[in-house]
Amino acid sequence: MQAVEKKSAVKTGSSPKEKAIQFLFKYGAIALLAIIIFYFSTVSDAFLTYGNFSDIMRSISIVTLLALGVTFTLVVDGFDLSVGSTMSLSTVVTASLMVWYDMPLWLVLLLPLLIGVLAGAVNSFLIVVLGIPDLLATLSMMYIVAGLHRTYTEGYSIYNNMPLTSGGTAPGQLSEAFLWIGQGQMLGLPVPVWIMVILVLVSYLILNHTRWGRVLYMTGGNAEAATLSGVNVKKVKFTAYVVSGIFASMAGILFTARVGSGQIDAGAPLMMEAVAAVFVGYSVLGAGKPNALGTFFGAAVIGILLNGLTILNLPYYAFDIIKGGVLVAALAVTYVYAKKKFSKS
Repeated sequence: MQAVEKKSAVKTGSSPKEKAIQFLFKYGAIALLAIIIFYFSTVSDAFLTYGNFSDIMRSISIVTLLALGVTFTLVVDGFDLSVGSTMSLSTVVTASLMVWYDMPLWLVLLLPLLIGVLAGAVNSFLIVVLGIPDLLATLSMMYIVAGLHRTYTEGYSIYNNMPLTSGGTAPGQLSEAFLWIGQGQMLGLPVPVWIMVILVLVSYLILNHTRWGRVLYMTGGNAEAATLSGVNVKKVKFTAYVVSGIFASMAGILFTARVGSGQIDAGAPLMMEAVAAVFVGYSVLGAGKPNALGTFFGAAVIGILLNGLTILNLPYYAFDIIKGGVLVAALAVTYVYAKKKFSKS
């Protein structure tokens, strides 16, 4: 009799262990965010202030853009490790176009985006045409692009009136109109926050309410079935990697406008945060898949946590331990839940 009751509990998912796993999968990230905010607000009066949250949202906006690109590649069952290097290259190119070459704003915004398109296209060629596994292809591109941006700058960051290796000083400066993109305010919120909100909503609508979004998820779920349904899988994957490159370039442009200079290797530390944000977002409200709103929520969790640790004067070199721990926890909950669900089915 006890065996029958136990079997029935497992079938209905009513055992305490399964209930706990389901709760953590659906609401764990939200509970973690609430705990983080509550804890840091009790230990520091500076945490719950408009100025601090304004800084957090500015920081989150850049990570979110980077993470949205990774989201699109994960949707098609891929992965892009080169987003950090692409962001770094876009950052220094954006700054150099104004500082070194004194180009107009529209070109300064357009050319880095084309770099993102090119990076995504090369990734797609390696993965879709040559058949190299996505992790290996994008890892190779990560090193190639990182080498390109260091070679381009000769290892120097780019800033107004910088001395040139050829002699003299740089003729241009980062314009006020450009800096407004990263430092300005509109309707009481930082401009980067508005950019982030718009792009998150656009990504959400595309992935969840358009035919192309359904095709992306279909391709990632079962590429063979998608092919039999008439989907051009290669074209879909190609587009996803190009979108990832564009998002990485937008993150680079926004970063340059925020800090007012072109920093080498700017995207390297943010790549891990972007990946963590995407995987934390998997489980938000039980989505169980890469999704735009979950990615934003994951970026918020990572950003608020790191901000609170900074306020507590935790050494910066310990931050990677925290980011890695959050990523491991998110992956553990996601994959334990998936394993339980698969075993039941």
